[in-house]
Amino acid sequence: METKTNPRSSIYDRQPQNSKTRRQIQTPSAESNPIFPEDIIAEILSRLPVKSLLKFKCVSKSWRSLISSKHFIVAHLRISRKNTNFTRHTIISTILRPCYRLNQCSLQSLLCGPMGDGVDSYYPMITINNSVRIVGCCNGLVCIAINGKYFCLWNPSIKEYKKLPDVDDEMKMGLFITKYGFGFDESNEDYKDGLPFDDNGKYVSGKLHWGRRDGFNSRWDIVSFDLGLEICETVEQPKYVENGFSLSLGLVGGCLCVLCDFPKTSLDVWVLKEYGVRESWVKLVTVPYNLDDDPWKGPYSTPLCIGPKGEILLVYGSSFVVYDPKGNCFRQQKITNFGSFLEADVYTESLVSLVLDGE
Repeated sequence: METKTNPRSSIYDRQPQNSKTRRQIQTPSAESNPIFPEDIIAEILSRLPVKSLLKFKCVSKSWRSLISSKHFIVAHLRISRKNTNFTRHTIISTILRPCYRLNQCSLQSLLCGPMGDGVDSYYPMITINNSVRIVGCCNGLVCIAINGKYFCLWNPSIKEYKKLPDVDDEMKMGLFITKYGFGFDESNEDYKDGLPFDDNGKYVSGKLHWGRRDGFNSRWDIVSFDLGLEICETVEQPKYVENGFSLSLGLVGGCLCVLCDFPKTSLDVWVLKEYGVRESWVKLVTVPYNLDDDPWKGPYSTPLCIGPKGEILLVYGSSFVVYDPKGNCFRQQKITNFGSFLEADVYTESLVSLVLDGE
């Protein structure tokens, strides 16, 4: 004889009718759930990725208000910057062909994995004929130049953007490559793109920095531009032991760095550990050229990051290379869907919004 089951019966109805058993498996009522203090909830949420936080805005009005608050956004960004596994960091590059476009890849996969996956970035104002260049990255925002004359701020993590006012005609890049800088004016809490120069400005401690060589006496200087005070100064360099090498400026781990290139020999990376203190310049690593077992002959561009074990991620032509100073060896990192690129930068995912209240 076939036994029919009531479709409306619950798991409780199919359990032995024992009141003690039933009480043990019942879900606690909402009133009996523990209530965490708001500061504990904020502490937990601030350690989650942006993608999850955008979803959690729908949980309640209080969570939406918390996640959207300025204090929370700043705290979340501070924690993301210190993420030693680089799960909150992304490499963004200008791909040359078929036209200038943007592509991005997880920094963690480049530093730690054998291969990374590149994905196209659908940046603001994108059209078939547009070309795009990266001006700089700061606080999870990317400043881009479109067709060499239109500037735009963009947060890829929350997909917000804001077009900046057009620059004067005489300052537009046109057919000539003029590079700018992008940073945060801490005194006025505003983002600014800096003066045009012969290289991208490096943002540290509220200032943009460029390397400049005096053609008359071959002296190389580090020039800073204070975004709040709008004044230029020079930054004291490391006390180099040797002369006659090629110098360039970079940024690694949030610190200003100088690359000293000894042609066909090695590359020294100096880092300013404490901004404004000349004695805090430290030679971080020496990257050799022409190792017997490796094809990498240099020169390399600015280091993109330093890994937890001291490994350093470098750009070599249109390739990414990891140098391990402990093993004195190189490792090439391959990326799918990634062609020849013009430049590479690192941005940290953030909740920093470009939309003002009421817009």
